[in-house]
Amino acid sequence: MINADSAQVYRDLAVLSARPTAEDMRGIEHRLFGEWDGALACSAADWARRAKQEIAECHAAGALPILVGGTGLYLRTLLDGIAPVPPIDPAIRAEVRAMEVTQAHATLQAEDPQRAALLAPADAARIARALEVVRSTGNTLAHWQAQREGGIGEGVSLKAAVLLPDRGKLYARCERRFAQMLERGAIEEVEALLARQLDPSLPVMRAIGVREIAGSLRGEWPLSEAEAMAGQATRNYAKRQYTWFRRQPPPEWSRIEYDDFSLGPLCDIICQQFMLT
Repeated sequence: MINADSAQVYRDLAVLSARPTAEDMRGIEHRLFGEWDGALACSAADWARRAKQEIAECHAAGALPILVGGTGLYLRTLLDGIAPVPPIDPAIRAEVRAMEVTQAHATLQAEDPQRAALLAPADAARIARALEVVRSTGNTLAHWQAQREGGIGEGVSLKAAVLLPDRGKLYARCERRFAQMLERGAIEEVEALLARQLDPSLPVMRAIGVREIAGSLRGEWPLSEAEAMAGQATRNYAKRQYTWFRRQPPPEWSRIEYDDFSLGPLCDIICQQFMLT
């Protein structure tokens, strides 16, 4: 198994990313789980570079690499390649990142209206990225993405399954998810992160649950409110993922809809889909 989840790559987020435990792994080799220290941001390009290496090693050993995870940008970068965007001017990056998201979105509407139309007005990270690219390079992100390079999609035999669980049951699981994380040590995990005094803009500090628990630890809101906030953020993220994976991957990728979340029936569905039984 090769991890393709942008939170599970960080060793600091074992609980809050629901990273599989040794018991969950059942003796099967898992790679790229907990590989990055939280002080270092793992970009899609960083992950794709490592994933290529892991896939090549599996092939050389005669093993079948199975990628698991829901970070679409990671998978897209690995398969389609990365846009050759020149380095961003640090001064421009600092200026853009200092903007409120409403100001940044309004500015992007003026400087790259096509990209602005594709992004949610509250999507601070993607809005900032698009704006800093057009300001620093003089070309839009779409211009650079049209020149993608380094993807492995055309050089491998790929079988893909997009899992689309029943939405109602999925959201109910999201409600229970954070409560379970609190029981498993999420508060201690955030305390350890805060003790490191990491840059708050790092992905590990922006993971769902970190901000909410950190605010509770600082006395900004009670733990019950942190739990409600994290639950809502989880549902929102699940909704975005669901929509992305329903629409974005190629039409030939299998879409598997199901309402039974137990491991056995789900494995049976996937095996039947790929004739692995």
